Amino acid sequence: MNRQIKTNFQEYTFDELPALDKQLAEKAREATQTSYSPFSHFKVGAALMLDNGVVLTGSNQENASFTTGICAERCTVFYANANYPGVGVKAIAIAAIDTSGNFSDEPISPCGACRQVLSEIEHRHHPMRTILCGREKVYIFESVSDLLPFQFTSDSL
Repeated sequence: MNRQIKTNFQEYTFDELPALDKQLAEKAREATQTSYSPFSHFKVGAALMLDNGVVLTGSNQENASFTTGICAERCTVFYANANYPGVGVKAIAIAAIDTSGNFSDEPISPCGACRQVLSEIEHRHHPMRTILCGREKVYIFESVSDLLPFQFTSDSL
């Protein structure tokens, strides 16, 4: 049997974004400036809004031992969990400056490890609006499950 998975998302231009989404997208863009990426020269920033209204940002942090670095999404989510335990995430925005020094043309998508972490946060609380930012184009997913079908969660154990 052959089956198909479809992913629902909305596409906006940056200027068309609803106010909250635009605020988070701008914060994610600002967070790219705190990236430490001397090896890849690919600066990623993330901004998230917690259920209590607090907005937090983070960026990718590289290391000469590449596997010990951390992506912007996990940096931000782990900071949120450490400082606001038990508080869910309403939305996360992700932006990147590419190796040419410009915001990426296309919306930037989280890596597999980050998708798994975001999935676990969502599973513990509620769907998390996910805003993927490109220079002009922005994709919005209402749930991380749209980015990571067939999730491995605590229910899988």
